[in-house]
Amino acid sequence: MSAMNRRSFLSATAGAAALAGLGAAPAKTAPKFQLGTVTYNVPKDWDLPTLLSICKETGIAAVECRTTHKHGVEPTLDADDRKKVKQQFADSGVRFWGSGSVCEFHSADPAVVKKNIEDCKAFVKLVADLGGKGVKVRPNGVAKGHTVEQACEQIGKALIQCGKAAEDAGIEIWVEVHGAVTQMPKNMKTIMDACGHDSVGVTWNSNPTDVVNGSIAEGFDLLAKHIKSVHINELNNDKAGKYPYRELFKKLTAIGYDRYTLIEIGQSYDPKAGKAYFENYKKLWEELAKG
Repeated sequence: MSAMNRRSFLSATAGAAALAGLGAAPAKTAPKFQLGTVTYNVPKDWDLPTLLSICKETGIAAVECRTTHKHGVEPTLDADDRKKVKQQFADSGVRFWGSGSVCEFHSADPAVVKKNIEDCKAFVKLVADLGGKGVKVRPNGVAKGHTVEQACEQIGKALIQCGKAAEDAGIEIWVEVHGAVTQMPKNMKTIMDACGHDSVGVTWNSNPTDVVNGSIAEGFDLLAKHIKSVHINELNNDKAGKYPYRELFKKLTAIGYDRYTLIEIGQSYDPKAGKAYFENYKKLWEELAKG
């Protein structure tokens, strides 16, 4: 082979290698998860048609309907109304992800715990009828006179009953990482261990207490296998150093999370301002989710 032909061959080989990605920086993995919203609290005062219309226009893929809000998606709906609501979601192309209940199981009064279990079962029936995926519940601290260990054990055992109802209905229970003391990932893991039901997982809640030395790794790794839904709040907290959303999204990608990260913001907006908020939020979400 002549020197000229040899140089041409090597050049072509190098070009082919470059095209194949050999020696190049690895490509970023696009996230499998999508952006959704909780109705707490941006759209809490919007009726269901308004909510679905704005979500469709702004590319919000799914909705978790938090109880008591104007959307009216509640266990009190009769069979005909449930069919109508299900059709509204189907027509909009926005997914009904589930119900955000306020069922909680830490009370020192067994009757209160039983009532919350029954309320949760009513939400399970609603979500199943509407074609949703799960019911969000929450721990909300530790009852007076109980130790943290007692509280976690009690909550976990109550969740078994909720999990059985969800399994029978073909859906899930999502335990929000929530409440004084109980929102600590190590305590939530204790709750999950006490429950041990496959239909019960957690909603990662993006709490400030997740962050240890600037990272969420410690708590996230404790709960990673249980994560079935995710709440996110002000994404500007990433740049402000208050919450590492870029790290969260990388970790969700790494575990193959393919569901939704749901906007959960304390402030409510009228429809016009809320639409603009969603549009701006999605732009920042897309930037951070790229890794």
